[in-house]
Amino acid sequence: MIGTVVLLLVGLELKHFVADYTLQSPLILSGKGNLRASGGYIHAGIHSAGSAVVLLLAGIKLPVLLALIAAEFVVHYGLDYAKIHYSRNVHAATQPSRFWALHGFDQLTHHLTYAAMIYIGLTAGWA
Repeated sequence: MIGTVVLLLVGLELKHFVADYTLQSPLILSGKGNLRASGGYIHAGIHSAGSAVVLLLAGIKLPVLLALIAAEFVVHYGLDYAKIHYSRNVHAATQPSRFWALHGFDQLTHHLTYAAMIYIGLTAGWA
């Protein structure tokens, strides 16, 4: 069980780094915060697809896996949408401490989502 927890934690964190810091194209960045633009949806989909791979490797049952990635899509999109709208007047150059606090809070909420996914995956859907 400990090995599965570590696999899930490390896998989801690696996926998060890749999706949040290496795969954000101008299309994705410009589309976040706009319900009519595809960027935020693409970004949330990349996160969900990456999580699906990690959950499959950990042996999470398919129905639970599907529910988790659907929930992650909605939660991730919602968190990013809220961050974009809240941070419109926060500029790193003029308000660095506020910018970093907001960035840290955003990352914390995503990581807490992974903690919930691990808990649910292991209690409801471990094969």
